[in-house]
Amino acid sequence: MLLKHSIPISVRYCETDAMGFVHHSNYLNYFELGRTELFRAQGGNYRRMEELEMFLVVVKFQIHYRKPARYDDQLVLHSTITRLTTARIEHAYKLMRDAELLCSAESTIACVDSDGEPRRIPENLSEITRVQ
Repeated sequence: MLLKHSIPISVRYCETDAMGFVHHSNYLNYFELGRTELFRAQGGNYRRMEELEMFLVVVKFQIHYRKPARYDDQLVLHSTITRLTTARIEHAYKLMRDAELLCSAESTIACVDSDGEPRRIPENLSEITRVQ
């Protein structure tokens, strides 16, 4: 299982506020993109997972804003799986502009079925959701 992944992010104008800074709510979108791409890099496919009635829902999020990002900044998001249990996955994130840390975060996601009931995460989740 791949535990770390990095992706480039170019800040779009629509993600900034009146002061020219990335609005705080957009960081959640960046982190979701990081989780999704980490799963894809492992060979997993969220669409296939949902077809199998397995859903990953956010149960906890903590964000530490340090410095603002601005329109057209070229950033790199590092996403890491820090803990994996039978029903939860914990991630850590670092959003960088060159060598400068702009924001860090931690999240916990849980696996549920289509009724919202907790379910075990299959050990081979990436394999069973892989699209052939």
